Amino acid sequence: MYGPDFAADPHAVYQRLRTLGPAAPVELAPGAHATLVTDYRAALEVLRSPEIFAKDARRWRALADGRVAADNPVVPMMAYRPNCLFSDGDAHRRLRQAVTDSLSRIDPNALRGYVERSADTLIDRFSGLGEADLLGAYAKVLPLLVFQQLFGCPPELGDRLVEGFSGIFDGVDAERADTLIADSLVELIGLKHTEPGADMTSWLMAHPARLSDEEMIHQLVVLIGAGTEPQQNLIANALRLLLSDDRFAGDLAGGSMPVEDALDEVLWLDPPMANYGVHYPVQDVDFGGVPLPAGEPVVVSFAAANTDPALLSDQRTGNRAHLAWSAGPHTCPAKDAARLIAAVAVEKLLDRLPDLELAVPADRLVWRPGPFHRALTALPVRFPPVHPTRPAPAPVHDLAASGVPGAAGAPGAPYHPHQKQAETPGDSRWKASSVSSASSAPSPSTPPAVTSTARPPGSGPAERRRPWSFLGEWWRGQ
Repeated sequence: MYGPDFAADPHAVYQRLRTLGPAAPVELAPGAHATLVTDYRAALEVLRSPEIFAKDARRWRALADGRVAADNPVVPMMAYRPNCLFSDGDAHRRLRQAVTDSLSRIDPNALRGYVERSADTLIDRFSGLGEADLLGAYAKVLPLLVFQQLFGCPPELGDRLVEGFSGIFDGVDAERADTLIADSLVELIGLKHTEPGADMTSWLMAHPARLSDEEMIHQLVVLIGAGTEPQQNLIANALRLLLSDDRFAGDLAGGSMPVEDALDEVLWLDPPMANYGVHYPVQDVDFGGVPLPAGEPVVVSFAAANTDPALLSDQRTGNRAHLAWSAGPHTCPAKDAARLIAAVAVEKLLDRLPDLELAVPADRLVWRPGPFHRALTALPVRFPPVHPTRPAPAPVHDLAASGVPGAAGAPGAPYHPHQKQAETPGDSRWKASSVSSASSAPSPSTPPAVTSTARPPGSGPAERRRPWSFLGEWWRGQ
């Protein structure tokens, strides 16, 4: 699952694996073996049965006894960290509560505005050129701007973190990438000890769960990791689909806006985290005729489960029963924010550049190797040049975003340790006592069977609308 052949056509691999039962043996990287779950209902059984399948990776026997080397490229993505992703029971509830409470303080309207302004800044940089790589110039940079704001992260640290997370997802020099992430987060946490602000990092540090600095590092690993690499892949994969699939092209010709449908389709067929949800049987299990030894990793293929031929229907429009956000107690707690960011990013780009088209045939786009993600190497496009009427944005390397150029705390501005940071979407006051007391219960998990949800009614336009516009109306109606 780590070579270019798998990256080029993973669904052909899933189809072969299904002939072996609901789960089958795979090699994630040289020397790193696991069992991949490809059946939808079997995936739900793993994800919803913490008493049988644990998340704590200290149970990984092959790593503990040296059969998997510590420098194996999948270790940074699979080895134990003291955060909510790799914990069970009371420990998981405590760590997850800190995350959900902190996420609840983000104002979605402020987040939407920040994404829109950041998107405009990025689009201004290439809109007059007539061509661009939407992955490198847009989908990859936009989440960086967003998480710098949300986590109160100076730009130089943000650059290093993105480099580190790209390394561990790709499995390229993953040990160095893991060290780069840890060192950068230690620096960020040290900064927030002296200069707390209205940001996720400070809110987590102030939470009544009283996270240690080590726990803070690893909570940030899962939050920032999920907010950068998978987010850029969701944006890029949705854009690829909208620009290459005849079904959506037909909608465009009629002036409608199929962004909602495209996001659903990507989350079903090409979820940004295609294979993950690693669990460990607490004892030997007979899993539908497949023996699963205790302590050997069981990886859930969200992509394969979503395309399980046993599902009752392939009608995915408006259907949110996919497993792209996982399910059970470890359902992604930030899925609403993630979808909001992706939806606004796609709509804003296609509203600004309505004549956008792929610069190469879709079948010539190259997918990045790696067992876990579904990620393009580039997304080249062309379009009639559109020269922005706003003042020219700052250079790309400055990562300037919303607000007054060069304002304190804005991504791209010179960082001064004692300068007040710009406010982050959410509560404008940093107070430990004001942390939300929301329930610790996780988000509702995926239904046991595919069910369709009604699509929000569209409002009748009073005048002709531009193609791709008004995703905001749809999103606010959710």
